[in-house]
Order: sequence, then structure tokens, then C-alpha cells
Amino acid sequence: MLTIILTIAGFVVGGLIFFFLGIGYRKSTAEKEIGSAEEEARRLINEAIKSGESKKREMTLEAKEEIHRSRKELDSETKERRAELQKQERRLQQKEETLDKKVDAHEKKEEALAQKQQALKQQQEEVAQIKRSQLEMLEKISGLTQEDAKAYLLQNIEAEIRHETAMKIKEIEAEMKEEADQYAREIVATAIQRCAADHTAETTVSVVPLPNDEMKGRIIGREGRNVRTLETITGVDLIIDDTPEAITVSSFDPVRREIARLALEKLIVDGRIHPTRIEDMVEKARREVDQTIKQEGERATFETGVNGLHPELVKLLGRQKYRTSYGQNVLKHSIEVAHIAGLMAAELGVDVALAKRAGLLHDLGKSVDHEMEGSHVQLGVELAKKYKESPAVLHAIEAHHGDVECKTVIACIVQAADAISASRPGARRENVENYIRRLEKLEELTSSFPGVEKSFAIQAGREVRIMVKPEDVSEDNMVLLAHDIARKIEADLEYPGQIKVNLVRETKAVDYAK
Repeated sequence: MLTIILTIAGFVVGGLIFFFLGIGYRKSTAEKEIGSAEEEARRLINEAIKSGESKKREMTLEAKEEIHRSRKELDSETKERRAELQKQERRLQQKEETLDKKVDAHEKKEEALAQKQQALKQQQEEVAQIKRSQLEMLEKISGLTQEDAKAYLLQNIEAEIRHETAMKIKEIEAEMKEEADQYAREIVATAIQRCAADHTAETTVSVVPLPNDEMKGRIIGREGRNVRTLETITGVDLIIDDTPEAITVSSFDPVRREIARLALEKLIVDGRIHPTRIEDMVEKARREVDQTIKQEGERATFETGVNGLHPELVKLLGRQKYRTSYGQNVLKHSIEVAHIAGLMAAELGVDVALAKRAGLLHDLGKSVDHEMEGSHVQLGVELAKKYKESPAVLHAIEAHHGDVECKTVIACIVQAADAISASRPGARRENVENYIRRLEKLEELTSSFPGVEKSFAIQAGREVRIMVKPEDVSEDNMVLLAHDIARKIEADLEYPGQIKVNLVRETKAVDYAK
């Protein structure tokens, strides 16, 4: 037991000794580290002081250089401004000299003008004196005073002028009565032309876009069986060439072309392209086109207010949507003729509904003339007779191109409305050679008048601009010359619509200030 106690005491004493020895060692180590840190701090402070002084010197040098550079720039700018001011002073001096010269010249002109005015005043006094002496001489010779002579002359002249004025007024009234009806018709026709609808030019081909060029091979099919099937069923020609991602459908029959185009689009969307599927899609497309034809025919009758047509006539009207004549859509043309005929009938006080009906059906034969023999006039008469149209409508259809003489007012109205719709500017395509020839003839005709220097046909031939020689044509003769040229154009040329005759007379005066 004593041994254990001694052992424990030894351990305690040893621990205390080790603890105190460790404290002394750490203290000496810490003192060494503090000393080294102080030395490092002093070193850093010294380096910072040296670096600050160096930067201070550098910044001082840079500031001096910047001041020197700014001083140079200021000197240069001052010199430039002084030079500019000197230039401006010289320019002002030159302007002052020029102004002095002009003032002197102006004063000289004023002196000359005053002298001329004085001379003119003297001449006027001399003229007045001569006039007074002549009047006195005339009074002595005639034995009448000036007032008596004026009264005598005025009395005789007044009687003559009153008679001539009455005759002239009577003549003018007669001329105006003769021309009033003609001018009124021209104004009405021009107003009717302005209400014409737009027309679109159709072609004989349609282009069907493809999603990719691989679709061309699928449409052609094995050994071309798909193409042959589609062409046989629809009656069109498919043109498959190097055009990227497109197939051209060609046919002179627009209905067949539309059916083929719709069928192709449906096949491309469906993706299953084989003869049986082609037959199904063509049949669907044909039904869609038939429905469109029916809807267009009903729309035409509704738009024109023509009621009671046979359903087959409505379908035939709808087929005109896919027909063109010289680039003019036949259905739109028929609708326009119906409107114009109705307006003219209202002006003339005849049956408006009958005029619209005859105007809408006048080109009925153009719906079937590819399928039946005969002109569109004959075919239209036969179709209208087949579906129980009235004799007045039949006669208007038969006479609208002058094949037979017009015997009714309705027939005359339809004929005139058809001519207005077809001949108005922009309604139909015109051959380029004929168009150029018409413009050349217009310019040649207007240039043939005396006093005309140059003439130009502009606005697609709807206006001719004429430059006249001012020394040969006076301002008073401009109106007469324009009237003569317009009458000459009406007599010698054929043209759609109207032509504006625009005369230009220009005089110039040129002088130079020195």
C-alpha cells in the first residue's frame, strides 16, 4: 500500500515538473516569434515608404508631362483659332467691299430710273396735249361735241350688239341641247366603269408544292403507274422535271386542273399513294370542286339579286369561276355586267331585275363550250331555252355580240354593259405589240397638229402630255387646241376607257446678275 502511494506521488511530482518545463519552453518560443514578427513589420514599413516615394516621383513626372502636353495643345488650338479669325475678317472685308459696290450700282440705277420717270411724265403730258388737240379738231369737223358723239355711237352699237347677242345665245342653247344627252351618257358610262370589280388573269398551269424531292418518286410510282393513273382519271398532264419540290399540273380545262391539284395535295398529306388511293382522292376532290361550283353560283345570284334560276343554271354559273376570257374571269365579268345593266336600266326606267338577269346569263355558253360544239352565244341560248328562261333573256343573250339585231331595250343595255366591262382599262390582257402600236399612233396623231413640239403617251395610254411651242400657241388657243386634239383622237383611234389630253405651255426668262 505504501508502495502504491509512493508511486502515485512520484507520478504527480513528475507531472508537475513536466508541466512547468513545457510552460518555459513555450514562453521562450513565443518571445522568439514576436521578435521575428517585429523585424518583419519594420522591414515591410521601410519597403512601403520606399515604394511610396518612388510612386510619388513617377506621378510627379507624369503630371509635369501632362501639363507640358496640354500647354502645347492649347498653343496649337490658339494658333488655329487666330488663323480662322483672320480668315473670317478677310471674308467680312471682301463682303463689305462687294456690298459697297452693289450699293453704288443701286444708287446709279435709281438715278437712271428717276430720269426715265421724268422723261415718261413729260411724254404723257405731250400725248395728253396731242389727244386734246385732236378731239377739238374732230369736234370742229363733225359738228358734234364729245358727249354727243359718244351717245350716238353707243346707241348704234347697243342695237347691233343686242341683236347679235340674242342670235348667239339662241345658237349656243341649240348646241348645248344637242350635246347635253351625249355628255350625260358619257358621264354615266364613266361612272359605271369606276364601279368595276377586280379581275385576275388565270393561266393554263398550276404548281403543287412538295415537302421534299423524294415525294416525286412516290408520285411517279413503280414504272410510272401512279402518274398514269392520275393523268388518266383527271385528264391533265403532270410535268415532273428538275424544279425543286414542285410538280406542275397542265390542262386547258381549269376544272380538271383544279380537281387534279386538290387530289395531289390530299395524296401528299395522306402519304399513301397507289392507284386505288388515287381514285378515292380524285373522287373526293371532284366532289369538293362541285360543291365550290355550286356555292359560287349561289353567291353570284345572291350578289346580283337574281332569283328563281334553275339549279342547273346556278351550277353552270359557278363553273364560270374556273373560266377566263382574254385573262378576264368570266364569273366576275358576268356579275359586273349584271350590275352595270341594272344601273343603266334604272337610269332608263326599264325593268331592273330583267336587265340584271340577262346580264348575269349573257355568257352562259362559256361554261360548256369546251364540251359542246358551237359558239358560246348559241350554246348560251340553247341552255337558257332548255331551262325555261324568258324570250327577253334569250334575245339579250343572242344579241349581246351583235350576231342578231337588238330588238329590245334590255338587249341594248346588256350589249352596252358587256362592252363596258370588257373594254375598261385593265379588264383584259392586251398584246404587247398592239399596246406599243396604239401608244405610237397616239403620239403620232397628237404631234401632227401645228404648234406641237413634243407629245408623250403616259399612264398606259390613258393620258397624252403635249408640249406646245409658246411662240406659236397662245394661252387663249390652248383650250381650242386641246378640244381639237380630243375630237381627233375620238374620230381616228380605238381605245378602252378615256384619254386625258394635257397641254403644257412653258416660257422662261433668263438673266444674270453681275
